Amino acid sequence: MQDKVFSVLFLCTGNSARSIMAEAILNHVGKGRFQAYSAGSMPTGVVNPFALKQLEKENMILENPRSKNWNEFAQPDSPHLDFVITVCDNAAGEVCHVWAGQPITAHWGVFDPAAAEEDQKNIAFAQAFTILHRRIALFASLNLSSLNDLALKQSVHDIGLVN
Repeated sequence: MQDKVFSVLFLCTGNSARSIMAEAILNHVGKGRFQAYSAGSMPTGVVNPFALKQLEKENMILENPRSKNWNEFAQPDSPHLDFVITVCDNAAGEVCHVWAGQPITAHWGVFDPAAAEEDQKNIAFAQAFTILHRRIALFASLNLSSLNDLALKQSVHDIGLVN
């Protein structure tokens, strides 16, 4: 019997940087155990080139990366979501969908590297990537099938406290 593939949606307001990097990292680190997606409440419509540059540097390429609205994941034919994780404080404070299937939700706030001064963007994106990678590696290492819902929710929440 094949192990379950867990679906994870990373949310950010613009879906141009942090959530895009998180999607790529989990799809890489999760090695088929996870299917990651990303979306935004007010997508910019453009993936930040510094995010793509950082992913390329780490050999994590997203096929057809695009900035998309979280409404795409609230449709009847949308993928079932096991986890919904916000990676920016703005998205965490917004009223969002009641996701079908009641996925486990958590907030893993990461500073916005796109807000850095132009000459600091490469460093800011590298730092944000490192934080996301550390958290996602911890998440991917959880034995999800051995934890009850309450312990799993707490574990996923606590990962957001790791820098």
